[in-house]
Amino acid sequence: MSTRTPTQPRTAAALASRRRDTQAALDRVHDAIARLHRERTPVSTAAVARHARVSRTFLYTNPAARSAIDAAKAAAGEQDHQHRADLDTRQEATWRERALNAEHGLKTANAEILAQRTHIGELLGRIRDLEAEWTEESIQRVTTENTTLKQRVRQLTGDSRALDERLTAARSNLRFQDQRIAYLEAQLADTRTRQ
Repeated sequence: MSTRTPTQPRTAAALASRRRDTQAALDRVHDAIARLHRERTPVSTAAVARHARVSRTFLYTNPAARSAIDAAKAAAGEQDHQHRADLDTRQEATWRERALNAEHGLKTANAEILAQRTHIGELLGRIRDLEAEWTEESIQRVTTENTTLKQRVRQLTGDSRALDERLTAARSNLRFQDQRIAYLEAQLADTRTRQ
């Protein structure tokens, strides 16, 4: 028959308390992993230890905690792989759209360049046509006529100034003559009244 010593109930109570503490720590570890997933934060031993308020040693030595972290890292890796695949698909679609837009822009630019070149060619042809009409003799003749016309304009400008001065002098003489006539008429009228 075995007899229980007073230390056995204390040991059992300590073991039960230790199991409860371990289970509470494991629950906090699972909660921390779930929280990291919700926040889309990478799962690492340091991050889980910080959020669960447990030591890293606990996470490394407890097989349940270690397997939970490994499973979370593996799931995050698969999610990361899926996320990267989705990003690659979206980026490929974006690049495809950009390439199509660039190709369309290039076609538009090439058409515009071709139209501009055609227009420039037409204008150069017009210039050549105009240059062909002007021979050296005609250019010399037009230059001589231009010089003659400029001299004639200078001469007419000088004549116009001289005529303006004569007109001003004639108006001044006319005013003087009008005043003289008025004076003489006044004297004549005065003389008649006296007689």
